[in-house]
Amino acid sequence: MTQPTAPRSDLTVAVEGDCLTLGGDLVVWSLPRLPDTPAARIDLSGLSRMDTAGAWELAQRRDRGATLSGLSDHHQGLLDTVTAALPEADDAQPAPARWRRILEATGVRVMGALRYLVELAEYLGRVLAAMARGLRHPSRFPMTALVHHAQETGLRAVPIVAVMSFLIGVVLAFQGSDQLRQFGAEVFVVDLIAISILRELGILLTAIVVAGRTASALTASIGSMKMRQEIDAMRTLGLDPDLVLILPRVLALVVMLPILGLVSALMGLLGGAVMSWVELGISPSVFLARLSDVSVTHAIVGLSKAPVFAVIIGVIGCHAGMQVGKDAESLGRMTSSAVVSAIFAVIIADAAFSIFFAQVGL
Repeated sequence: MTQPTAPRSDLTVAVEGDCLTLGGDLVVWSLPRLPDTPAARIDLSGLSRMDTAGAWELAQRRDRGATLSGLSDHHQGLLDTVTAALPEADDAQPAPARWRRILEATGVRVMGALRYLVELAEYLGRVLAAMARGLRHPSRFPMTALVHHAQETGLRAVPIVAVMSFLIGVVLAFQGSDQLRQFGAEVFVVDLIAISILRELGILLTAIVVAGRTASALTASIGSMKMRQEIDAMRTLGLDPDLVLILPRVLALVVMLPILGLVSALMGLLGGAVMSWVELGISPSVFLARLSDVSVTHAIVGLSKAPVFAVIIGVIGCHAGMQVGKDAESLGRMTSSAVVSAIFAVIIADAAFSIFFAQVGL
């Protein structure tokens, strides 16, 4: 098969200084012969034929500052028609002021945070509704799944929570004794350790560890099921994903997090007692005697936060899992987002609890 050939055209080009002289045919087939160098003046008196492509080229060069001369009336009319048909460039919008850009970015982030809180509130409502359906129809409640997730999120987390709490108790006793020794008040290190661990550090660090370990696992498991369209298949089979998937995971956290918090408190006190004995010579019997003087209210305050932290971690992890798309990239992104959001929310909730308990005198 022969390739189509360009019609014959004859274009003469002469460059003299900043003047470009054209003659012959200025048509679409002869445009590649034009030099790319800019010319201040273009003499078109020798032009015999010109089409719309040649007129468009002349209009572009005139916009760049070239002066056209020697055009016949016929060619001038074609150039005016093509120039009138060219689209007008939009006026460049001035860049907004910096304060306006900051306000816009802040507004976008605030609205995004509010939408996220609304979605979390919706998921909390779905969990409560699923719990109500489970109470009305106990035979539908997935007890086996609850026990399985209690083992995964609770029992398997005991070693890391215990070791972390023991080390926190050691560090707290060492740093506290070093500071209290300057005032001759070493014995009060027991009160410092007990109140810090029972009231704040024990349950807070446990919740952070569980948020990092369990929130990512919840998002990964539910997100993987969504990627494989297993959740759609469950709905097709008449199964309720909120009752079968989300409720057992959240309830397992609600049951196991107070137990993990208690384990964390005991191991933290053990670490503090060991370091107090080594560093300050406070024997275990003296440590227990001082510990008995600490009010049990601190332990009640600390453990009362555990169910709330569990609901926060469970709802955020399950919500992120249900937001996973059909690609692995979204799974990784939502897993990371769930961990960060859960830890941040737990710290915010702990701050709110501290203010609340201070206001009510606990």
